[in-house]
Amino acid sequence: MKKIVKICLTTFLLIIVGLVTFATIYFFVNYTKFSHLPLDVDALTSPALSIEIYDKDNNIIDEENTFNGEYITLDKIPEHTKDAFLSIEDKDFYKHNGINKKRILKAMINNLKSFSLKEGASTISQQLIKNTHLSSEKTFERKIKEVALTKKLENAFTKDEILECYLNVIYFGNNCYGIESASNFYFNKSAENLTLGESCTLAGMIKSPNKYSPVSHPENATKRRNLVLKEMEKDGKIDANALIQNENTPIKLDINKEAENKLNSYSQASIDEAMKILNLPAKQIAIGGYKIHTYQNDERQTALEEALSSTNFQDNNYAGIVIDNFSHGVSAYIGNSAYKILDARRQVGSCIKPVLVYAPALNENAITPSTEVNDEKITIGSYSPQNVNGKYSGYISVTDAVKNSVNTVAIKVLSYIGIDTGKMYAERMGFTFDEKDDSYALALGGMTYGENLKTLTNSYTTFANAGNYAEAKFVSYILDKNNNLVYKHTPREKEVLRKDSAYLMTDILMKTAKSGTAKKLGGISKTEVASKTGTVGKKNGNLDAYNISYTPDYAIGVWCGNLDNTLININGGNEPTEAVKKFIENAPVSITTFERPSLVTEAKIDLLEREENHRIMLASPETPERYTTTALFSTLNMPSEVSENFVALNDIDAECKKVNDNCELNIVTKRHIIYDIYLNGEYYRTLKDKSTKQKITMPLKEEENEIKIIAHFNMDDSPKKVKKFTIANHDAWLKEREKDNSKWYI
Repeated sequence: MKKIVKICLTTFLLIIVGLVTFATIYFFVNYTKFSHLPLDVDALTSPALSIEIYDKDNNIIDEENTFNGEYITLDKIPEHTKDAFLSIEDKDFYKHNGINKKRILKAMINNLKSFSLKEGASTISQQLIKNTHLSSEKTFERKIKEVALTKKLENAFTKDEILECYLNVIYFGNNCYGIESASNFYFNKSAENLTLGESCTLAGMIKSPNKYSPVSHPENATKRRNLVLKEMEKDGKIDANALIQNENTPIKLDINKEAENKLNSYSQASIDEAMKILNLPAKQIAIGGYKIHTYQNDERQTALEEALSSTNFQDNNYAGIVIDNFSHGVSAYIGNSAYKILDARRQVGSCIKPVLVYAPALNENAITPSTEVNDEKITIGSYSPQNVNGKYSGYISVTDAVKNSVNTVAIKVLSYIGIDTGKMYAERMGFTFDEKDDSYALALGGMTYGENLKTLTNSYTTFANAGNYAEAKFVSYILDKNNNLVYKHTPREKEVLRKDSAYLMTDILMKTAKSGTAKKLGGISKTEVASKTGTVGKKNGNLDAYNISYTPDYAIGVWCGNLDNTLININGGNEPTEAVKKFIENAPVSITTFERPSLVTEAKIDLLEREENHRIMLASPETPERYTTTALFSTLNMPSEVSENFVALNDIDAECKKVNDNCELNIVTKRHIIYDIYLNGEYYRTLKDKSTKQKITMPLKEEENEIKIIAHFNMDDSPKKVKKFTIANHDAWLKEREKDNSKWYI
């Protein structure tokens, strides 16, 4: 046994030694190779850099795209600000030569334990190199490059110069590069005037600008700020009184409105997308001289800005986006918030219904636009959804359910195809679901995280695009500083819906724009418009309001809400729809009508059958016009049965009995059938236009009385059904005769 343990230990040690030897050789071989990499001094010291961004016509987009323009020298930065960064990021900054070997060893051990590269040991010098020279990928090779360039940095610059460069380069979120830019954005002041608490807030953000953002995650930011304060107290930079005083002080922001608007500009969205495409931070894109060519359409951008600015969103956050149906490029975008709106996933409310429920159900041949569904109270397990107004209408068509955004019908239709099928279609139109998104609440937009405005709007281009979907992009192509093409957007369309299903969904949404929840668009005549509204709310107010519309040319989405979840007094059918209307009325158009595919056909259906029996049946040729309506169908999902309501008459459902000296006739009538009633050969009464059970009382004057009912349609050559009853009433006859005989002398 001891021998086996000894062999195992020896083998393990040999493996460890082998791995260490391999890692050492690998490091030094690559370090030697990367030691020849040049140090880009401009990337470290350039006070102002910008990125050239062009619209679709190759004109420079006239928006602010400057980075690190607000440079501040180290001597103007307060000591407590510098100390805050050093305490949380690199305590031994002035002691090491760029690499902290103790921290590296500790991080290596922790990473080996977790079999990952989650924990880093970067010094301020390394962070500066990473942010100005390298991509953000986590690989051993990139780390070796970082070490090699950090050594060159330490040899070329003093510690104070490195710290100054670092503080003017590091990213603080919300398009803020450098501490001066961050100070101006978050606190509306120069970094010269930062307080201790404000300095610690900014220093705490470096690790994860999004997670520790005081705008979007104030609780995280506060905890992180307090950690920085504790580290400063531990390092002897502040005393216990300063720690306690600042720990108990809430973070007070003063967002710079001018800077805020840049966050949600078309240029910023394009830069954010280019950063992902090139896998480079924005500053390196600027330093590299890359030119970003976009899909921005100047006329649409102007129309969108005017539409949003002239709509009263009541000081709430808002955004609008326009996506071209043909190029799959974002034609226009603008937003207003202290946080990047396109980074936010919000609950989408009823706007998900066409994407997850109705279009999939049409494509699965589970419904037609005319299908009748019972709008009633429902309970599924512990889930009891309600309609917005708390009212229920009984049987209504799918078209009317979409037009009026009826919740119960959406859930029932989703049950026809299944939750997984609905999600599959929505995912193919760009949606992303959490594993917990598996309930019928999805039919009403009840997602764990929601979706962003771009994805939601782009999903509707599938309907306009004959059922084909492609991801929309801001960036059309990118050139390097030598005008070499380094990226080109090539949309990859995929069929999600059949052409007929897409058109039927469009036709339903066009009716929604004319007389449904988006009826404010009903007056638009320059182009056909399909639309859906959505409102997400609580009992005491709303959180999000949407209008997503599309024409044959483009899709437009307008959102209003607050990213801090402050309630709004706005719903999707009002201000967002008003903004969409203003845009469509002013934006140029090229195609004005949606093309109906050959697979979509018109057919006359029997109104009686739909209204009385809630079945969709073709009208027979004999059916009068007033009992028919024309509906659209896919030829792949046509009703197969022809109604016989006007072809043949059923037996008359009636009974007759004597009550005292009268005849009581009970008859079940149909409103499309005429019932002529005769008593003893003489016309007595006609019943028509009602589907109901009726009771008629007639006097019996003869010894033998005949009641005859003739049923027929309102047509000259109508078939007829006859039913007769004979009722004897001898006593009544004798009384009547005696009364007549008593007057023989008159």
